[in-house]
Order: sequence, then structure tokens, then C-alpha cells
Amino acid sequence: MQRSFVLSVLLFVLTLSTHGQTKLKYISEPAFKVGEKLTYKLRYGFLSAATGTLEVKKSNLRFSNPHSFLLTAQGETSGAFSALFTVKNFYESYIDGDNYMPYLYTENIREGRYRREEYALFDHNKRTVSGKKGVFESPTEQFFDLVSAYYFSRNLDFKGVKKGDSFKITYFLNDEIAQLGVEYIGLETIKTSLGEIECIKFSPEIKPGRIFKKDSRLYLWVTNDGNRIPVKAQVEILIGSVTMELVNAKGLKYPLGRPVHYSIK
Repeated sequence: MQRSFVLSVLLFVLTLSTHGQTKLKYISEPAFKVGEKLTYKLRYGFLSAATGTLEVKKSNLRFSNPHSFLLTAQGETSGAFSALFTVKNFYESYIDGDNYMPYLYTENIREGRYRREEYALFDHNKRTVSGKKGVFESPTEQFFDLVSAYYFSRNLDFKGVKKGDSFKITYFLNDEIAQLGVEYIGLETIKTSLGEIECIKFSPEIKPGRIFKKDSRLYLWVTNDGNRIPVKAQVEILIGSVTMELVNAKGLKYPLGRPVHYSIK
């Protein structure tokens, strides 16, 4: 349960385009900066189930564009859930500082007895990803790993977005390239641990199965300010509900909640 939900919510957030658009437009100035650190808690009902952290760092590797970022994400079970099933996952993505496309992606997965490591190189001229188990071809010009998809999404140009608009983002995961669909719901002001904030509300796709109900919907709230950070996500599962909430935000580029020129009006 944890992996499916956390990856869908924390790393696949926000990507928007108009119907039929194949290339996603983005703002040139990043909504984040080096030193940003976001901390989340995942709850199952009233129980704390996991924590997650996202950080932006200066790249320690050199690529074709010297202006690049190192993005890291980590998540692990907490409380009683750690005794039942231990999870400790770590992800890295090196991205171009101008177009936010990934150069290199790594992951280190530790879930119970399951182990997985990945080292993937992106060739955007050839539209391919070279991973441990081969070379994979993308059907679209823009394609990402889990972490870079999240940060690219925060920089999308939402001009002209309307309720009900939907979009897809192409990503590499588990030795395949797939797409995630997201629907724009509208604007909503919600209470968070960091105060009352106007948010952009989305509904990313989920697949019914062992975890989700047939009619379950995942909702995601992202700040409608210069930072565009997810502050809450919630979904009903077969037994109860799962909620993710932002509990700490450090090193933000803009004051939390303050609108900028690319905020949705």
C-alpha cells in the first residue's frame, strides 16, 4: 500500500497541458531553489504510517549544462508500521537547471525482504532511457523519472487551465515507460499544519485492485503560490483512508501562500 500511494502522490504531482497537447509548457524560472527541504507524514486513519523527505541540492556531477540540480527523495515506515513491514527507500535525480529534464536517476529500494537498485541514463535526443535491464524508448519528447517528474510539474505553465482539463506525464519506473493521467479539479482553500492556504486541487489516476475501491479517487492539493508544493493528499482504500500531509517546509524560494504571476486566478 505505502509504495503505490506515496509514489503516486509525492512524486507524480502536477503536470498540466491542454487537450491534445504533446509537449508540456513550463515557466523558465524554477519554483524551487537549492536548500529547499519538504517533510511529509503519511497516516492510515489516525495512525502514523510513514515519513517522506524531498530536497533540492547543487549537483555534484557535471553534465552538458553546468546549471543542474541534484534532487533527492526518501521515505520510510514509522511507528507500529515499522514493526509490521519495514520500508526504507532512497531516490536521486540529476536534472537540467533550464528545462528540468533528467540526466541520471538512481534508486535504492528496501521493502521488507525485497531489494531493488536502479541506475538509469536519459538520452533526450534519442528519446531513450538506459537502465539496468536494457534500453527503453519513450513515445513522447518529454519523459522523466519519478523525482524529476515531480519537480518539472511544479514549473508547468497553467495559463488557460479549466476545470475538468486532463493531462498525462511520461515516466520511467520498474523497467518500463508508462504514463500517468491527472485531472484539474479547481481551486480550494484548506487548513494545513502550516496555516490556511489556497491550493490547486488535482485528481491523479489510480487503479482499482487489492488496495483501492472501485470508485476511489485520489485528491491532491498543491499551493497556488510561487512554490507550488503539495500540502495534502487523500484517498479511500478498501479499509479506511490514507492521508499525506506536509509537516515542515524549509528553504522555500517564495513566502508560503503568496501568489505570483503564474498563480492560477
